[in-house]
Amino acid sequence: MIHFISKLSFPVMIGLLVFISVACGKSNSTPLGADRKNLKIGICPGPYGDLLKKAVLPSLSKKGYTIEIVSFSDYIQPNLALANKDIDANLFQHQPYLTKFSKDKDLQLTSVINIPTAPMSVFAGKTKDPNLLGNKASIALPNDPTNLLRALKLFQELGFIKVNPNADPAKASLKDIIENKKEIQFLPLEAAQLPRSLESTDFTAINGNFAIASGLDLTKAVKLETLAEEHKNIIVIRDEDKNSQFTKDIEEAVRSKEFAEVINRDFQGFQKPDWFGK
Repeated sequence: MIHFISKLSFPVMIGLLVFISVACGKSNSTPLGADRKNLKIGICPGPYGDLLKKAVLPSLSKKGYTIEIVSFSDYIQPNLALANKDIDANLFQHQPYLTKFSKDKDLQLTSVINIPTAPMSVFAGKTKDPNLLGNKASIALPNDPTNLLRALKLFQELGFIKVNPNADPAKASLKDIIENKKEIQFLPLEAAQLPRSLESTDFTAINGNFAIASGLDLTKAVKLETLAEEHKNIIVIRDEDKNSQFTKDIEEAVRSKEFAEVINRDFQGFQKPDWFGK
């Protein structure tokens, strides 16, 4: 190749360089994701892989997309992988979590649409009846601030504690417990570890996806959360992809009649976003 180029005339070499420069310039000017048809979507353990496969992927497949679902074991890696462009979207979190995580890690991520979501639930461990909770009982709950506060409010509804009504979801901690007459010992854990804690605690608040992934039946929970709209899970992409065609196609698939039919048939008990209707 070097020998070949050395024999090119100077004008030809200049023309070749100009062609390469223009071609590269055109390639770099193409909006990221504009024509992307091979997508990777990140999820955490639970029902959302099945939800994507049953309710979203068929619509995208008809439009020529090939989808790979990538599983993560915690709530940290899916957003980092998305920011690093290892995946194209993720589905595992609610808006308050995304907002805080993005701010803490300086990530440029945004939501596309929220979806039907399994609620956080309180399950009985060593103690089966909440009315029989003894002094200095042990209770496990998620350790990230927004989900920790959701759990504390569930325990307040059960009459175990009282919570600061002005607690900040982005900064919530056990310090937001303003009354704990039974001196309950709270154990903040990574969300994925919560189902395992049932053997050693009296009660545990478990995120819906991890409860289902571990084989727990939501209908047998001691307490089910009524989800606020902001706590319903969202499909998330990078800011730079918010106007891409694949983003528009994902939202269209979620808003489709076929999506609603699958949710109503196979995901009963999930709490639906306001846009879904009845």
